[in-house]
Amino acid sequence: MSYAATTAMVAPSPTSLLSLNCSSPLELEHGFKPNQDCYKWRLVLAYDGTQYAGWQYQVSPPTVQCTVEKALIQATKLERKDLHFVGASRTDAGVHAWGQVAHFVTPFNYDNLYHIHAALNGLLPSDIRVREISPASADFHARFSAKSKIYHYKIYNDAIMDPFQRRFAHHSVYKLNSAVMSEAANYFVGKHDFSAFANASHNDGVPDPVKHVFRFDVKEMGPLLQLEVEGTGFLYRQVRNMVALLIQIGKEGIPPDIVPHILASRDRKELAKYSLAAPPHGLCLVSINYNESYLLPPPGCPANSFGRHHSIRKCKIPFY
Repeated sequence: MSYAATTAMVAPSPTSLLSLNCSSPLELEHGFKPNQDCYKWRLVLAYDGTQYAGWQYQVSPPTVQCTVEKALIQATKLERKDLHFVGASRTDAGVHAWGQVAHFVTPFNYDNLYHIHAALNGLLPSDIRVREISPASADFHARFSAKSKIYHYKIYNDAIMDPFQRRFAHHSVYKLNSAVMSEAANYFVGKHDFSAFANASHNDGVPDPVKHVFRFDVKEMGPLLQLEVEGTGFLYRQVRNMVALLIQIGKEGIPPDIVPHILASRDRKELAKYSLAAPPHGLCLVSINYNESYLLPPPGCPANSFGRHHSIRKCKIPFY
């Protein structure tokens, strides 16, 4: 099916559904003022971040947000300013995602979401996919409603790099001690001031440096080390900076108890004495978690779309 044919199917429904005033209290607080009642939609996105300058909107070089917005504009026939498209996490250049969440609004409803889902994936490049599209309540906000975020960082720990892992795992030729890395990772768990692990960012103003890390696991899967961290949120490059220090600890050049020392310093220069940020391509945003109340669909809305398989229609073979 051509892109034109796919997008032609995405017509707004004439069906009247309880219209939402899509401004949640958090959105009003941050300056979102829709001109009219509207419908809010939640996307779950996966992307290979190799070719993109991160999530945050900019035209050149291309970003994931910009690319998805272009597809939404074409599929919905709305202007960018009317979509109010927001992502949950502003992943950095070269970082991947399996479970990025975003939302947008429309002044119209859809009878079903399969056609808009198919249209978006038809318009997007193959390294970005919409995994799910669902109706969202007026109170839902992709970023501000998030309860926790989960990131994975993959390290391929062998003398020879697996070429099939090269875009999604950092290669360490040094044999890493996963046990001491796990010991050090436990120091990050809890509520801390992570100022020493944050790079300066021009987009966040003065963010709260206190974050709560729920877990930080080091899993060994053959030559692959997978570092899994879940927390309420993370400062700019915080995860990559934590991983970089764990790699140095895994080389057994510095002890695990260096972590609380650096945390207590609240000084990025203190971390720089031991490590630089880990490369972006090993990092993946795996999921964004929300309280169930935020995921309840509004009344009378269309069902979620997870995509669907195509099938060949069976036909009777004529008798000769």
